[in-house]
Amino acid sequence: MHFDSRTQAALREVGLDAEQIRDASDLVAESVANDADALAAFFDDGETFYSDMELAHSSDDIQQHVVDHVDLYTHGASLRGYLQFDSWGVPVEGGRILSDVVVELTLGPTVHDRVRFVRNPDDL
Repeated sequence: MHFDSRTQAALREVGLDAEQIRDASDLVAESVANDADALAAFFDDGETFYSDMELAHSSDDIQQHVVDHVDLYTHGASLRGYLQFDSWGVPVEGGRILSDVVVELTLGPTVHDRVRFVRNPDDL
């Protein structure tokens, strides 16, 4: 079960039984796995991406990155992994598909922010 105890209690309160809560939990896990697959496919061939990431050494609103690879895994409702650029990398703590051309990753230490990525800077 991927819902915390408060969420499970709320779902029971609105009338779901244990089997329905388990089914909903499975649907959430499936949705997260599908998002992980789509995010991995977005970055699959690497190359150049653009983002709205704030960098300490840059005053530009749009950053250019060469992405080597992204390695994502899921556990229940959690999506985690690592995004490797050409010269550095950062943990991924979540992500979602915003459109066909824009994805958003929640990046961990050293970035600690939600960052949108695109292949064409005009899409930001």
